[in-house]
Amino acid sequence: MLEIVTALVPIFVLIVMGFALRHRGLVAEEFWLPCERLNYFYLFPALMFIQIATASFSGISLRLMAVTLLGAVLAGGCILYAWRLFRPQPGPVFSSVLQGALRPNTYVGVAAATALYGQSGLTVTAVAIAIMIPLLNVGSIVVLAIHGNNGPVDKSHLAKTILTNPVILSVLAGALVNGLGLPIPKAIGSILTILGGASLPLGLLAVGAGLDVAAARVSQGPVMQSSVVKLALVPLATYVIGSLLGLRGVTLSAMVLFNALPCTPSTYIMARLLGGDHRVAAGIISIQTALAAVTIPMVLVALAWR
Repeated sequence: MLEIVTALVPIFVLIVMGFALRHRGLVAEEFWLPCERLNYFYLFPALMFIQIATASFSGISLRLMAVTLLGAVLAGGCILYAWRLFRPQPGPVFSSVLQGALRPNTYVGVAAATALYGQSGLTVTAVAIAIMIPLLNVGSIVVLAIHGNNGPVDKSHLAKTILTNPVILSVLAGALVNGLGLPIPKAIGSILTILGGASLPLGLLAVGAGLDVAAARVSQGPVMQSSVVKLALVPLATYVIGSLLGLRGVTLSAMVLFNALPCTPSTYIMARLLGGDHRVAAGIISIQTALAAVTIPMVLVALAWR
């Protein structure tokens, strides 16, 4: 327990620092948007590309990982749809609840997996991102098209959104380079590694800066509904499915960690642009990020005691 907490403390300290820097006015408000754009379009994609391109996938079953991760997310989605039969919600609210329960914060995930499991954990998490992020982005857009209040999503805009997503592009490019066995010049590899190393601290600070405590008070029911599924039920489903499929060790632990992550801040952006309830999304992101400081260690300790 102490080792897990010790490894995770720096991550959540950086998140708290980001919150304090923004809400105490210690850093100019104008800093945060360029910071987020720099990270989203350049630094984090550099990290994902170099990790996927240079990773060794020996001993990792992509098929079993995909079945486990997607099976757990599908189970979480089914639980929420069943829940809605008994507790009906407006479409925009439900779309934000569903996004919040299924989409992980990859900045926190990469930092936590590296701190806890080293290079092996980072490789598993990079593979999980390669499997999940494209599908979850597409799924979120479909959900918002069905339940949002903006009407049907323009198909050309949908395709452009997916095809120009920098994380998706960097993951696909890294997988292509890895699959073809193409060498990466040492200088370029070093540059990408340095850029990727800058991504995590900036990303965690930006996560903290984006927390909205006031929004969390507005819609407590949907916020807690989404949080229970995301932080407890989906990780449990991941462990059960992975164990039944014979996954063990760092692979299973890193996958459970990945599906125990709090909701990604991009949920708010997508909800705002595509007709979801962005205020509910802001509350979900804020509460889940705060709760994850407690729930992630609890999930990992339970996993260690299995």
